[in-house]
Amino acid sequence: MIFTILGCGTSTGVPLIQCPCAVCQSSDPKNKRLRASVWIQVQGRSFLIDTSTDLREQALREGISHVDAVLYTHPHADHIHGIDELRSFNFIQKQSIPVFGNHWTCRELKAKFSYIFSPAPLSGGGIPQLEMHEFSSTVDHLNVVGIQVTPIPVIHGNNECIGYRIGTTAYITDCSSIPEGSFEKLKGISHLILDCVRIQAHDTHFNLEKALRTVEQIRPQKTYLTHLGHDFDYSEYSRILPKGVFLAYDGLRIES
Repeated sequence: MIFTILGCGTSTGVPLIQCPCAVCQSSDPKNKRLRASVWIQVQGRSFLIDTSTDLREQALREGISHVDAVLYTHPHADHIHGIDELRSFNFIQKQSIPVFGNHWTCRELKAKFSYIFSPAPLSGGGIPQLEMHEFSSTVDHLNVVGIQVTPIPVIHGNNECIGYRIGTTAYITDCSSIPEGSFEKLKGISHLILDCVRIQAHDTHFNLEKALRTVEQIRPQKTYLTHLGHDFDYSEYSRILPKGVFLAYDGLRIES
C-alpha cells in the first residue's frame, strides 16, 4: 500500500499570496505546499482522500491515471473545491466514481454542487458523474470498491471531521481533538499522517504541542505532520522534531 501526499499545506497553501516571511520566500521545494489531500494505491485500487483546490496540478504531477473512489474528510473549501476535476477521470474511465462522506459532508456537497448531484435537464456533458455514499460515524468499516476502510471520527472545532485508516496507516487532518472511541480505532497503526497547522494554539486544528501529545498517545512507528502553515521551515523542523516524527512534503510516498 502506498500513500502519496498530494498536498500538505493549510487552506491558503504555502507560500501565502504576497507573504514576505522566510518560509514563503524559501527556494526549498519542501516548503512549497499545495492544499491537503492524499492518493492511496492499494490492491490495484486508486483512492483519493479529498479533492483539494489543487487537484488538477497534483494529479498531473503524480501521474494519477484513474480514481476508483473518493473519501471525504469534511466539506471545507480547501478539501472539496477540486471536485470538478473528477470529470477528467470520468472521461477516461467511462463510468461514475463513488464518493463517501458523513452527513455534514454529503449535505454540504449537495448544497454547494447541486449542478453535480441534482443536475438540471440538458445541463451538458461536462458534469462529474459521481455516486454519493453517506455513512454514519458509528459504522465500524466501509467497503470501498472491495477494500476495507475504517472511518475515524474526530472533532474539528464544532463539527465532526472523518479520518481514515486502511491497514496499518491512518490519515487524520483538520482536527482539534480525538474522541476516546477513535483512539481505539487507531491502536496498532504503523504510520500516522496527522494535522498540525501551526506552532501557536488554534481553535479548530492541532498545533505542534497538541499533535506531539497525540503522537505520544497513539505511538505509531512513524508520524508525518500535514496541513502545515508557513510556521514550519522543512529543514529547521526536520532537525528538531522527536524521533519518528517528520514534516510531510508534497510528493512524499509512504509505503506500508
